[in-house]
Amino acid sequence: MQLTRIFAAVLLVAATTGCSIRKIAVNKLGNALASSGTTFTSDEDPELVRDALPFSLKLIEGLLAESPRHRGLLFAAASGFTPYAYAFLQQEADEIEDRDLARATALRRRARGLYIRARDYGIRGLEVKHPKFGEALRHDPEAAVRAAGKVDVALLYWTAASWGAAISVSKNNPDLVADQPIVEALIDRALALDEKFDSGAIHSFLITYEASRNGAPGDFAPRSRKHFDRAMQLSSGFQAAPLVSLAETVCVQTQNRREFQSLLERATAVDVNAKPEFRLANLVMQRRARWLLARADELFLETGNENQ
Repeated sequence: MQLTRIFAAVLLVAATTGCSIRKIAVNKLGNALASSGTTFTSDEDPELVRDALPFSLKLIEGLLAESPRHRGLLFAAASGFTPYAYAFLQQEADEIEDRDLARATALRRRARGLYIRARDYGIRGLEVKHPKFGEALRHDPEAAVRAAGKVDVALLYWTAASWGAAISVSKNNPDLVADQPIVEALIDRALALDEKFDSGAIHSFLITYEASRNGAPGDFAPRSRKHFDRAMQLSSGFQAAPLVSLAETVCVQTQNRREFQSLLERATAVDVNAKPEFRLANLVMQRRARWLLARADELFLETGNENQ
């Protein structure tokens, strides 16, 4: 059992004193933690995960202090802080903004800090195989990402996701917003290398991202819909995220309330037990779907496009 192996590795780290032996123990625990993602992703209690995940993330950071170039731990940090910040900070900020702006602002500030932390871990993970990758990204993003291969796709994705999320909650920070071309280079390289990654996660990300893509010609909506179709195909319809993303991004922009409602109702109807590895993400996105449905009157004009 994965948790048993992690517990045993923790005891081994605690019991070791020799430097080289301790490093081996740290790496062993790091390997166990890096491969234990399904412990959280399949959980049926988001509140329990919200309370437990900070301990796990701080444990990962503690191990990184001992083994700073452990690629698995760097991936675990990047892929852990990002969804935590979205599900348990940014989502709450969105929900309470109307009644407590100060609290919502504080939550978004925390979320931005964790997104940036995740981004930095992602860059460090990429630099294990590609020295000075972060510096190269700043100089010429499109040239820098060409060094990445298929083995780097997960880190490319999570670095782009965390960086893009940081930008999304920092519209008043021009320095961070100016990094958008870097996000595009990262996610486009990940797409080119493995468009099927994680059951369509890249396409799901791009449903929303196409709305803010720099210099893209024409209307973004057809591009978003193309990514939506592929995300649904790759996830076999077992993920709520593409449905929520299309509703929130395209339907609101085009004022298509009927499709908005249909998509979100489909999202809330996704069977969270059909694919346990998607369970937690689906529960989080279903919560957002219900929140969006409750706000429909605010998002759509009375004379909006009801009949498309």
